[in-house]
Amino acid sequence: MSQNSNNSYRPAGFGGFSMLPPIIKQLIIINIGVFLVQTLLESIQFGGYPGWYFLNRYFALNPLTGIDQAGQSYNFQIWQVFSYQFMHGGFSHIFFNMFMLWMFGNEIENIMGSKKFLLFYLLSGVGAAAVQLIIGPMLSSQLAFTIGASGAVYGVMIAFALFFPERQIYVYFLFPVKAKFLIAFLVLIEFMSVGDMSLVAHLAHIGGALTGFAFVMLDKKNNYNIDSLFNKVKDSATSFTENNTKGFRKPSGSLFGKKSVQDAEFYDINDVKKPPTPTPSEIDRILDKISSSGYQNLTAEEKRLLFEASKKK
Repeated sequence: MSQNSNNSYRPAGFGGFSMLPPIIKQLIIINIGVFLVQTLLESIQFGGYPGWYFLNRYFALNPLTGIDQAGQSYNFQIWQVFSYQFMHGGFSHIFFNMFMLWMFGNEIENIMGSKKFLLFYLLSGVGAAAVQLIIGPMLSSQLAFTIGASGAVYGVMIAFALFFPERQIYVYFLFPVKAKFLIAFLVLIEFMSVGDMSLVAHLAHIGGALTGFAFVMLDKKNNYNIDSLFNKVKDSATSFTENNTKGFRKPSGSLFGKKSVQDAEFYDINDVKKPPTPTPSEIDRILDKISSSGYQNLTAEEKRLLFEASKKK
């Protein structure tokens, strides 16, 4: 998509919490809810161990090997590559992660659509976990639990830089910097900080950024349609069930002519004539309207045109 170089980034959402896209809103709510549970369990003991230890042991990202601070072997479980993304180590940790998710994620969800954005966000977090688990032990013997949404958020930031490279972001609300330069600088800092024995999981940030970059590039090249993928999985499962269920008689489909009942379900979608693709000038006009009045003020047709443009290679 083309972008005007003088566009400056004013994130939408000042109209209230209800103006957030659905997945961004739900992610923020879940993260806050989990943080409240973490805070509550900090002062509760279970068998001599604090509650936060059990949360970390079962839901934080545990190293594949090693001994934790309680002298127990780390307890890695596969679900932890997802659950760790919703845990945080303090108020400032969750505040800045949710702020960055809100700031950069709104327009990315609007462009990708909610289903694809959720998949993209979770996969960025999984990629962050994989890099932390695999490369972390190679660089340091001091292993620890990993928590936080930062890896997934770095994937969202990369997506924003790819979709809106010329957008100007006001650092500290004063200094305008183009998105591609600011986000590239932040990722460079993470690479330079690898090996730093601080509490920050720099490898996870890098993993999330790389996964986000790969997802957007592959999506642009192959034009994945998440609804279509879900429908294919659903159709495959339905076909498998029908072929392996004894005594099931398949409908003849005579009421639909030569088309089967399954074809009839998608008859309108397959046969309808596709609307014309938007022109660059139309997209520029829509982007200008988003910058001035926000995504929520677009008409249904304008949203459709923007979605079509985001699918172009």
